[in-house]
Amino acid sequence: MDTLTRIRAFIDVVEAEGFSAAARKTGRSKALLSKYVRELEDDLGALLLNRTTRQFSLTEAGHTYYRTASDILKEIDNLADLVRENNADLKGKLRISVPRTFIDAEIGQSLIDFAKENPELQLEILAEDRFVDLIEEGFDLAVRITKLEDSGLIARKLSDFRVYAVATADFVAQHGPLNEPQDMSRVPFIVDTNSRFHNNIRYFEPNGANASVAVSGPIEVNSPQATLRAARAGLGVAMVPDFIAKPYIQSGELVTLFDDYIARDRGIYAVYPHRRYLPAKVRSFVDFLSNWFRKNG
Repeated sequence: MDTLTRIRAFIDVVEAEGFSAAARKTGRSKALLSKYVRELEDDLGALLLNRTTRQFSLTEAGHTYYRTASDILKEIDNLADLVRENNADLKGKLRISVPRTFIDAEIGQSLIDFAKENPELQLEILAEDRFVDLIEEGFDLAVRITKLEDSGLIARKLSDFRVYAVATADFVAQHGPLNEPQDMSRVPFIVDTNSRFHNNIRYFEPNGANASVAVSGPIEVNSPQATLRAARAGLGVAMVPDFIAKPYIQSGELVTLFDDYIARDRGIYAVYPHRRYLPAKVRSFVDFLSNWFRKNG
């Protein structure tokens, strides 16, 4: 019996959280999976799993072996994908993390268009407004809307992105003049709690220095779409992404404020773990989104 088969059996059991569940998932018998794992432990001279009738858990050695073995198998599978890259059809599963703002906006159509072009590839999309740990949580890649920070991930910029401070013209007439960012401290503000700074709005002084202003208002919500609706209702000033604000700015329903003070060094990025052999499905997805934004930007 080859070692890779035993390793795959061990990983199947760990990820299914038990032999019975792994047997149902893989179509192999519980006894066969148990045999493979026991042989792997014998080869290693170490216990990987604690087995009782009511409890299943990894030993310390099991945790260490699982993390490394999972990475090795991913590399092997990715290498196979690379060799098969010339095939016209992509197959398998692609697990993606995206912000809810992205998928709920018009640009979320990019994911639908990719799925339509690759019917044999299953997309598993998790829409959450948090930075997932791609490696620990088993994602192939993530789409992030941010100022990119240094990390161990590989990033490819898909599109430029900026944030606008917006309000209705009637609101500005009622509460104005609003000429400088500090003016936001004295007017109702719609707070998007997804922001890492929450009730503090960051901006740049004319000399390039960083500054911030404390804000508050009638609504705090973790949704840019909701802050946009509140601004359109005249409830206050809101900071919203350009890709959901532009139609209302272009129509004149909303006006922009403090344009010269708000940072423009943001972007929409595809990020993925550094791997020697990048899976063809990840490369194809990133290439597709890059072209999609170029055509639809």
